[in-house]
Amino acid sequence: MDKQDKRKHEHYELLNLLGYGLAKFDKEFIAQFGFKSKSRFYEYLIGIGVCETVGTIKNRQDMLDPFFENGRSGWWQKSEQYISRKLFIDSLFGKEDVKGFSEIVKLYLTQDFQIDFQSGKKVSPVLKSRFKQLQETGREAELYFFNNYRFVEIFKGGLIQDARLLGDGYDFQIENNSKYYLAEVKGVRNNAGGVRLTKNEYEKAIEYKDDYVLVVVSNIIETPKITPIANPVFNLKLRENSITSTQISYHSEQLKW
Repeated sequence: MDKQDKRKHEHYELLNLLGYGLAKFDKEFIAQFGFKSKSRFYEYLIGIGVCETVGTIKNRQDMLDPFFENGRSGWWQKSEQYISRKLFIDSLFGKEDVKGFSEIVKLYLTQDFQIDFQSGKKVSPVLKSRFKQLQETGREAELYFFNNYRFVEIFKGGLIQDARLLGDGYDFQIENNSKYYLAEVKGVRNNAGGVRLTKNEYEKAIEYKDDYVLVVVSNIIETPKITPIANPVFNLKLRENSITSTQISYHSEQLKW
C-alpha cells in the first residue's frame, strides 16, 4: 500500500466503531463525548488526529447506515460488501447501549491518543477483553468466512460447524456431499501478505491432505476476498520458523479441599 492508503487506514478499527456508533445511535452517540452537533464532533476527531477529513468519518457512517433504521440509506448499493464490518462489531458489542458502546470508543481514544475522559466509571474487564479481540484480524476473518463460506465453490451446499474452541488445528468443519472438510481461516488486512500455520495446524494439514483447506480472507480493510487452498502443505511454500518460549505457571501448596 502507498503512504496515502496507510494514512487512510491507520485507525481502521476506530473509524469502523465511529461509523457504527453514528449509524446506530446518531446524536445520542456524540452526546456521550460532550458534543451537541456532528460537525463539532468531526472537528474534534480531526483535531486529535483520528483522520484528516470529515469525509473519512462520514464514509464509515455511510457504510453502516443501511443496517440500522435511522432514516438514512447510506451506501445501500454496497451493503453486501460492508455487512461483515457490522456483523463483526455486533458480535462483540451489539448488545451494548449507547453509553456502553461509547466507553469502548473512549477506551480506544485513551489507548491511541492518550485522552483522559474522566468518566468516573471503570470499564468492565469483559469489555476490555472484547476490545482486544476487535484488534485481531483473525477474528474478523473467521466471522466473514462463517457468514460467506457458502459462496466458496468447494463448500457450496455444505453444513458448517464451529470448531474454534476445540483447538485442534482447524477453525470449522464443513460437511458437503458426505465429505468432511476442515477449514483453517487466516486474515490478511491488505491484498498481500504472508500467513502462518502453527505446528498443530501443519500436522492436521498433513493428516487430512486435500480435505484440509487453508482459507485466506484478504483485503479486510476494503473488500474482503476469500481464497481457499486445499492441501496447503503441498500447495504452498512453507518455511519452518522455530521459536523457543518458556511457559510460566503458578502452583499452590498442597491443600485439603
